[in-house]
Amino acid sequence: MKKLNRKRNGAVLLLVIALAAASLGGCGDKNNKKDEPKTEINFSDITNNPGDAEPETEASTQTQTEAPVEEENHEGMYRSEITNEWIDESLKNQRPIAVMVDNESIALPHYGLTEADVVYEIMNSTKNGRITRLMAIVKDWGSITQFGSIRSTRSTNIMLAAEWNAVLCHDGGPFYINDWIAKKYSANFSGGFSRVDNGKKREFTEYICAGDLDSKFANSKYTTEYNEYYPGQHYVFSDTEIDLSERSDSFDCTEIQLPFSHNQSTLKYNEETGTYDYYEYGEAHTDPVHDNAQLTFKNLLIQDCTFSQLDENGYMIYNAIDSGRDAYYITNGKAIEVQWIKPSENEPTIYLDKQTGEQIEMNTGKTYVSLVPSDTWDDVVIK
Repeated sequence: MKKLNRKRNGAVLLLVIALAAASLGGCGDKNNKKDEPKTEINFSDITNNPGDAEPETEASTQTQTEAPVEEENHEGMYRSEITNEWIDESLKNQRPIAVMVDNESIALPHYGLTEADVVYEIMNSTKNGRITRLMAIVKDWGSITQFGSIRSTRSTNIMLAAEWNAVLCHDGGPFYINDWIAKKYSANFSGGFSRVDNGKKREFTEYICAGDLDSKFANSKYTTEYNEYYPGQHYVFSDTEIDLSERSDSFDCTEIQLPFSHNQSTLKYNEETGTYDYYEYGEAHTDPVHDNAQLTFKNLLIQDCTFSQLDENGYMIYNAIDSGRDAYYITNGKAIEVQWIKPSENEPTIYLDKQTGEQIEMNTGKTYVSLVPSDTWDDVVIK
């Protein structure tokens, strides 16, 4: 076990800024049906007259060619701009939602979280062991049957949701969010989602259930499609599988422990799936909506971020608009150091390769993002 301590480089900071300027539902279960590849039939394998066949000669063996492997049929689908996975073409212009999910232990289990394309975990308060809250970016929100439970938002989340042109789904928040909610680029649904009798206090009973979002959009000023504030595709995806082990500057990362003392967030590399499984409160994070599947991610982005304390009650805001700060990109059991820049409130956070200065390419799949408070950045443990 070791702690990786990194210092920022002033020269790289100038490079980062220059590059940025230049590039600038109980509710129920759902079933996902995938197209299955067609299978070619070799009729010679099913004949019932082997006596008529002549022995195969060495020459015929040499000239025999293998049948071509037929590619998976993606008709009616497109590459998701959020994960690069193949999804239904009808979703192409649909804007995602960003769901605030309570991460207190009493709120567990979380329903539907494995449906998220991207999950943010950030400190929600400087009190209570720096308890975190999750924000889930969901593209195919029309398929939600139960998602949550839903809680209040913070100002930082409004900025992050805007990076995706997402409609933020939450239930209220402190008065500090008022000016942020009023921003022209901001879109949000606050409260009024379904209540599920789960035997808990009322604040832990609100979920997005089937039909909730259809009703919300129909009775709002918001379009279900991307609008003029959509900044375009967020990440850059590689056409081939990225293997960071080929790089001299990469290092092993089969487990990462984040410095959130309240819930002890940990991600462990699963060699069988090639993804990172999420654990908190000492247990695997599972989803009851999908047969208790574990929450898992192909890509991890862990970024060092300063914050400002707003009052003595623990309310704070991350200084998410910044440049030249350290981060890690982690995939397939390896990590590299990167730097991040967020130019403005509703523009995407960009991750730059420290070695090349170019925006990193990422693997196809779901992504976990954590904003780690700068005063605990040195406490991130990578194994």
